[in-house]
Parts: sequence; structure tokens; C-alpha cells
Amino acid sequence: MKRTETRAIDVGGVRIGGQNKVVIQSMTSTRTKDVEKTISQIRSLTERGCEIIRVAVLDADDARAIAEIRSQIDIPLVADIHFNPDLAIKAIENGADKIRLNPGNIEDEAKIKEVVTLAKSRHIPIRIGINSGSLNKRYERNEVSMIESAKDHIRILEALDFHDICLSFKSSDPLETIKAYRLASTTFPYPLHLGVTEAGGLIDSTVKSSLALGSLLLDGIGDTIRISISDDPIKEITVAKKLLKACDLYKSVPTLISCPTCGRIQYDMLPIVREMEAYLDTLDKDITVAIMGCAVNGPGEAKGADIGIAGMKDSALLFKKGEIVKTIPQTEIIKTLKEEIEKY
Repeated sequence: MKRTETRAIDVGGVRIGGQNKVVIQSMTSTRTKDVEKTISQIRSLTERGCEIIRVAVLDADDARAIAEIRSQIDIPLVADIHFNPDLAIKAIENGADKIRLNPGNIEDEAKIKEVVTLAKSRHIPIRIGINSGSLNKRYERNEVSMIESAKDHIRILEALDFHDICLSFKSSDPLETIKAYRLASTTFPYPLHLGVTEAGGLIDSTVKSSLALGSLLLDGIGDTIRISISDDPIKEITVAKKLLKACDLYKSVPTLISCPTCGRIQYDMLPIVREMEAYLDTLDKDITVAIMGCAVNGPGEAKGADIGIAGMKDSALLFKKGEIVKTIPQTEIIKTLKEEIEKY
């Protein structure tokens, strides 16, 4: 897919922008100063596909912890700064690969210049993160105000000849999010980090994020993404990967096809769907697996699947690429599917 051309920047060895791939981000839910728990969570997220991680920096202890955390993880680390620009300076000094500043609560221009000067000397990018809910009171809440807020801060950075900039324009309203990013993509040359903020739990967030981010990605807009979910951040990675796969932007992600069930089903299908969904989420493999309720919705409707089953009475037909291979008893279905997937 041809994507909007943006200025490429380097974040701890990961290139974002230009025509580089869309990068998956997340944020830790631990106290950053709890180094052991933070490192453990980052490693778990990395194993599942997170490519850039952000941590909250609330005080000097959090900023100091960055040095130890950074030395023990394998992906770039972003320091999230609110209210206190001095913490951005400390975070950079302790090895942060990128800084996120919120213009809604950091407006001391002299301090911002200090941060920018240090970031420039260390080749550390800065994300100007606009949230519609934390705009300065002088702005109305709408997409135009979000763009104007970004311009105010970009002006400070560009005046210092600093251009390693990333931008985000997040709202809890997916339609407002779409409008803001579309406007930003025609206004600024910088890479865009996509997200719907305060999106809710797993279902609400998946719906809102798929609507907003999916629309933008199909427009060719977006260089990094985060799916914000009020839950274990591992789920953010799972949804992000599936969304990018659905937009044909990621390949090594399994796809599960399954029917919604009806009165024709004569085997215990739903436990199989749940277990196989969890199993597939652990794999980095470009494979499509179908779990269908009956012969009506079996090899015919799922003939594009690489491997699949179609339910019968207390058993299932195993098929590959639409061709029936054999019948499997109910007790052997999960075991057989996993064996076939491993061999694929």
C-alpha cells in the first residue's frame, strides 16, 4: 500500500516515517520506578510484537529508572512527560530514545527550548502529543484547534532547527480523531503516531480504534500506532497486529475464520474457537485457519483457508485449501489442528 510520505526519523534504531512499515507501540502500566516489574512487562510485550515502548515519568525516580530499564530491553524507550519539562531533560540524560511532550500542560517556552537543545545534541526525537481533552483553555475542542496547538509548539522546535519530530492528535471520539489526522497529514511533513485515546475496554477500544485507525491506514496515513485499551497491554499488541494484517500492512500474523454459530451445529465448537484463538495469538506465521460450524459453512465458504475444520455430529472434517482430508473425532480436533498448523 502506498502511504503518505513523511519525514523519516530514527527512534533508538527503529526508523519511522517515510515509507517504512507502520510500527506497533504500547505503554507500560507499571510504576516506572519499579524497574523489575517494568522490565518484565516490556519483555512480555516485546515477545508479542511491540516495537516501541512508552513509560510514564512522573518524578525524578522514574527518570533515573530509565537508565537501568533501557540497558535491559531490546526495543526503543519513549519517556512520557507531562507538566514538568525538567523531567524530560532527566529522561534524556538517562538514555530515553524519544520524548513525548503534551502541549496542553507544558507551555514554558524557555524550558521547552532547553529540552529541544539537549534532544538535538543527543539526536533524540520529540513527539508532540496533542489530546483533545487536554488542550489549553484558549482553544475550542475540535480538530482545527488540535492542529493550531501543534503549530504553536512546532514553531519553537523549528526555530531551533530541530526537525526530528513526531505528531499525534488523539481524541476519545473516533470521528474527531479521523478528522484531526486527515487535516494533519495535509498540514505537516512529520510522521504521525495514530491512536484513539481513552478508548475504553477491549470491545469499545477495538471498535473505536478499528474505525478510526483502520480508516486512516487505508488512506495511507500513519507511521506508528497504539491501541489504547483499559486492560492488560498485551491485548493492545494483539489488536494492533490484527488491524494491520486486515489492512494488508503486516504479513506474519495468523488469521482466524469462524462462523457465528446457529442451530445446524452438532459439535462443541465454541471452546475450540477460544482455545485456537489464544494459540494463534502466540504465533508469528502468515496462516489462515477456519473453524466452521457445519458442512454448509465448511470447505466451501472457507476454501481460502490454509487449514480448517467443518463440524459434524461430535466430530469434524479436516480440510486444507478447500480439499477435505479426513474426519476427526471431537476429542482430537484441537490436537490435530495444532499439529497441522505447526507443520504448515
